[in-house]
Amino acid sequence: MNPIRNLTKKKQASISNRLKVSVKVQPKASKNDVIDNEDGSFKVYLKSAPTDGKANKELIALLSDYFKVGKQDVNIITGKTSRKKIIEVTGG
Repeated sequence: MNPIRNLTKKKQASISNRLKVSVKVQPKASKNDVIDNEDGSFKVYLKSAPTDGKANKELIALLSDYFKVGKQDVNIITGKTSRKKIIEVTGG
């Protein structure tokens, strides 16, 4: 058994379980909602205000429910202080 070959297979499996999506966030909305746009991006409405990271925490919780993964599997790649974000979802 070749450990390098096994490592490569594990790495390939983890890479294939990743999804990067473009998200536009609307904070201080009347309700939490996720809208799947035709172009593959998402518009997410959040009740939280964008202060002290509350909206980002709510975004991660909402997207983890939407994609049916754990919160630790949803990461903000870019845009932590912006309404436009790139989110990476890994298949736990």
